[in-house]
Amino acid sequence: MTQNTTTNIIHDRNARGRTRMGWLDSQHTFSFGSFYDPARMGFRSLRVINDDRVVPGAGFPMHSHRDMEIFTYVLEGALEHQDSLGNGAIISPGEAQIMSAGTGITHSEFNPSKTEPVHFLQIWILPDTQRLQPRYEQKAFPLEQRRGNLRLIAAKDGRDGAVTIHQDVDLYTSVLEKGDVLHYHLKPNRYAWLQVAQGIISLNNQELRAGDGVQMYGGELEISTDIGAEILLFDLA
Repeated sequence: MTQNTTTNIIHDRNARGRTRMGWLDSQHTFSFGSFYDPARMGFRSLRVINDDRVVPGAGFPMHSHRDMEIFTYVLEGALEHQDSLGNGAIISPGEAQIMSAGTGITHSEFNPSKTEPVHFLQIWILPDTQRLQPRYEQKAFPLEQRRGNLRLIAAKDGRDGAVTIHQDVDLYTSVLEKGDVLHYHLKPNRYAWLQVAQGIISLNNQELRAGDGVQMYGGELEISTDIGAEILLFDLA
């Protein structure tokens, strides 16, 4: 009999921490800020997955980071980035933006719209090397590359047009429509994290909804949807 088992632990969306203020509604998959759960301190090199919604014309003022790979993925609306390296950019849905904080970087993130909120995921990954030179990278991945397909958007070697990340991580995204089915083989001694960004999926016959996350080890993954969804899949050392 063929062994094809995957060990899954579901992190329920309703167990996330939450920060709510006038301009921000942020839900925390892992311990962050005032939210502390010893069972949610990250997974492998993943340290933060924040599901953020910012009202029009507001955002995070200049603040500093160091020794962290900070990845931003916009789901709806647009996010304006400014940093101490002199970078200024608008991040839109379908774009991958990464910032290596390294020895230290200061940045701000604002919703430039006067009418539309912005919804985005901010992800922190621990780098494999400390005290790196700070850097910024941003690339667009058209919908046709992501629809019904796992598109690599971040990787240690930056292959296939992905942004480069200083960690042994392959990050894929996919926009799924009704009836789509994806298969992914997780190699021995590799781990995975699946984040449901939008919609509803079935992972190996287990229903998951937007905000749910799943940590996995080994085996085959089958991802499908009856209504549509958007996902991020991390293949981790």
